[in-house]
Amino acid sequence: MTALRESSALIARIGDRDAPPLVMGILNVTPDSFSDGGEFLDVERAVRHGVTMAHDGAGLVDVGGESTRPGAAGVSDDEQIARVVPVITALATALPDECAISIDARSARVANAAIAAGATLVNDISAGADPAMGSVVAARGMPIVLMHMQGTPETMQLAPSYADVVNEVRDFLLERAARLERDGVARRQIVLDPGIGFGKTRRHNLELLSRLEVFVATGYPVLLGTSRKRFMGAICRETDPRELVGATCATTTLGVDAGVRIVRVHDVRENRQALEVVWAIRHPE
Repeated sequence: MTALRESSALIARIGDRDAPPLVMGILNVTPDSFSDGGEFLDVERAVRHGVTMAHDGAGLVDVGGESTRPGAAGVSDDEQIARVVPVITALATALPDECAISIDARSARVANAAIAAGATLVNDISAGADPAMGSVVAARGMPIVLMHMQGTPETMQLAPSYADVVNEVRDFLLERAARLERDGVARRQIVLDPGIGFGKTRRHNLELLSRLEVFVATGYPVLLGTSRKRFMGAICRETDPRELVGATCATTTLGVDAGVRIVRVHDVRENRQALEVVWAIRHPE
């Protein structure tokens, strides 16, 4: 397996459509994330979980210090940095070279601190809303994920509305990608994420999932993040997000079949198995 710690190697791996997609394992070092809040506030425990996810098949461990669940209030840059930097610093030593570290942040200051600690990908749910984000990733040559969100985590689920959710989300992401390219970010550094569950109703989420090929057709790599999300719980009649592993695996299968290049999940082993099976079916040796 190719070492992914260097940003250039990670960019090449994400863009290699002849290679299986990457699994991004979620590591929330927050007290209030929707399904695992408070579980990994201790640095040692967080690092152990990151290492476990790498051994289970994660090519990326995504560290976040701010909950973005519906209704969540923002967290200061200083607090996020205090949460994520010790974990990323330890993971940089503990993880195998085949597993890279990403920072889940919408602040350029937080992203910069995380990169200095060892992160090699920025996962930005605000799609570069911080005007300094483009210069940070351009200067470092980092890949960046641009995600669509209608509103903010505090407001996004109050009354999400679209005339045409698929085309509006695609057009927004293309506009933000073009903005970053004007800031000096290379096209190959940019990954798009339609933002399942972020300012969308269940119908919106299902429409986006049914037409993932629209995002793949842009030519940018696509990330899909559906893990344990509430709209699937409503479909499956489950109130505990941790019981939605099978539902998440179903969307992973759908995404891989559509050409998605990264799946962001809590349950790495199970989703890695789903990914590998559908990849083998579509790419028989």
